[in-house]
Amino acid sequence: MAFTTPDLCDEYPESVSVLDPIFNSYGGRESFCGEVATIKCFEDNSKVKELVEQDGKGRVMVVDAGGSLRRACLGDMLAEKAMNNGWEGIIMYGCIRDAEIIRELDLGVKALNTHPMKTEKRGHGDVDVNVSFAGVTICPGDSLYADVNGIIIAQQPLLV
Repeated sequence: MAFTTPDLCDEYPESVSVLDPIFNSYGGRESFCGEVATIKCFEDNSKVKELVEQDGKGRVMVVDAGGSLRRACLGDMLAEKAMNNGWEGIIMYGCIRDAEIIRELDLGVKALNTHPMKTEKRGHGDVDVNVSFAGVTICPGDSLYADVNGIIIAQQPLLV
């Protein structure tokens, strides 16, 4: 599905919210879009591990990791599992690791930064909850569009 976020902003200015430009791109796929699935967690990626196991076709995982710069909530093994299960991309409000490997995967990945330390697995976190960061509240079922220009959210799909 060909799109650019600037064109979508021009065409649907009243329908989109734009995330603050705080994310770096790490995945091999620069443009991606889909229906949002959300996770809220902090320095524990247990729920990320659970969600990448599910069918992600047409979906984007949005992870509110509390903006932590102390642990990575996504590494190469989980990113590869997400790609293999059809996820379009992952937005990580936190850090990832194994960036050199994730760069080679056909998966969109945007995160605040990288960190070599993995998280603990304590089973903490919430799935399918509203999350707020980068100036936007994101709800499960929203539509997300991301490219080299930025990340936008709409309550309804903009492309058919």
